Amino acid sequence: MTVKKLSASIVLFNTPRVQIESVLKSVFDSACVETLYVIDNSPNDKWRILEKRAAENGVTKIRYIHNENLGYGASHNLAMREAIENGSEYHVVLNPDILFGTEVLPALVDFMDKNPDASYVLPKVVYPNGEIQYLCKLLPAPGDLIFRRFMPKTNWSEKKNDRYCLKNFGYDKVINPPCLSGCFMFMRLSVLSENNIFFDDRFFMYFEDFDLIRRLHRISKTLYFPGVQIIHDHQKESYKSRKMLLAHIKSAFKYFGKYGWWFDKERKVMNERVLEEIGEK
Repeated sequence: MTVKKLSASIVLFNTPRVQIESVLKSVFDSACVETLYVIDNSPNDKWRILEKRAAENGVTKIRYIHNENLGYGASHNLAMREAIENGSEYHVVLNPDILFGTEVLPALVDFMDKNPDASYVLPKVVYPNGEIQYLCKLLPAPGDLIFRRFMPKTNWSEKKNDRYCLKNFGYDKVINPPCLSGCFMFMRLSVLSENNIFFDDRFFMYFEDFDLIRRLHRISKTLYFPGVQIIHDHQKESYKSRKMLLAHIKSAFKYFGKYGWWFDKERKVMNERVLEEIGEK
């Protein structure tokens, strides 16, 4: 199988060396990413050395960009816009805490080639211990996030959260949800370019993925594909850090201010459609 022109990007901010080494290994071993954009928002540019590492690797080129901290989404926008100019067909936005095997990217290219009405695909995602991460979601209402983050676990709250995470469909088949995790965002760049859909840079951190996928879902399919899996060593920083929790809340206010708090007709329509697809409506 011939892999189409594929690019990728990661954003660094004082990122631990072990994470950088791991995600680079996944990219280099795959041997199908033509250009990896490394956008470094750290105070210094010590990771410029990665360009030399890529040259020694001889397969993947690294385009290192060191700049002021524009935020997560705005930084990836720099990479995606340049990738479009350079003719990339597909682009994958990577969290630094991601690991994947050599089969993953070629399989996703093949899947997207066979589904030309899709703009986005997320593979199966697991923790390092193999436990599945339930990253397909309904479009969130404020109550979904409040109960998920702050309320004690009860049978009622667990059932509510399971419905929000679409847990009951089994995560064993392709579905088209309106909300997916942004930890590994495999996208068809022509859809972004032709419709001018990129990350909204008003979201500095958190909710930029929900917002982007929601806008893509309006005009195309945003698919979950369990045919291959990746490892996401998710640390849930907003559960550990007050600073990150406040950043999460700030972005939530921006998100619901953009789309509506309790009254959001589009949310209702999109959620009903996916619930009907999985047989829960």
